[in-house]
Amino acid sequence: MKHKIILFVFTAILIVSCKEPQARRPKQHGTTNFYKEVLKENKKLNALEKKRLEEWVAKDTLKEYKTSPNGFWYTYITKDTLNSSSPKFEDLVMLSYNIVSLNGDVLYETKERSYRVDKEDFIPALQDGIKLMKKGETITFVIPSYRAFGVTGDGNKIAVNQPIQSTVTLIDIKSKIEE
Repeated sequence: MKHKIILFVFTAILIVSCKEPQARRPKQHGTTNFYKEVLKENKKLNALEKKRLEEWVAKDTLKEYKTSPNGFWYTYITKDTLNSSSPKFEDLVMLSYNIVSLNGDVLYETKERSYRVDKEDFIPALQDGIKLMKKGETITFVIPSYRAFGVTGDGNKIAVNQPIQSTVTLIDIKSKIEE
């Protein structure tokens, strides 16, 4: 009788232990809360930077700045009221631009470059700003850090979270069809 009980218990243990293994769920280390806190703090910093830039733009009474829905400000240095065509998706534009700090220090001298609209990597605010321009126009853009080089800077002359100015001249536009 004792052997039957031991045999029964041993058989029950074998049957239970032969079940398929259950996958364990990963431990939650609170990363969700961490990211929520980082996003919350980043929104505060962006709001403070936006307020500082709005004050900076308001102090420049010699120029009339417009606010872009894309998060930057711009003012025309040379405006073309006759021409109506602006760069479109995949157009090839030739432009010259510089990058200056808000206190006027030249970070990058004026240089020319070609740019394929919305197909190449470029300063995010300028990608949007170029589409506002017409051939021959010059615009100065005031760009918050989160629409420029952000939390990394450029690793060279532009610091972390540094807002910038860039004066851009649109030299030429070649539409995708013309090529």
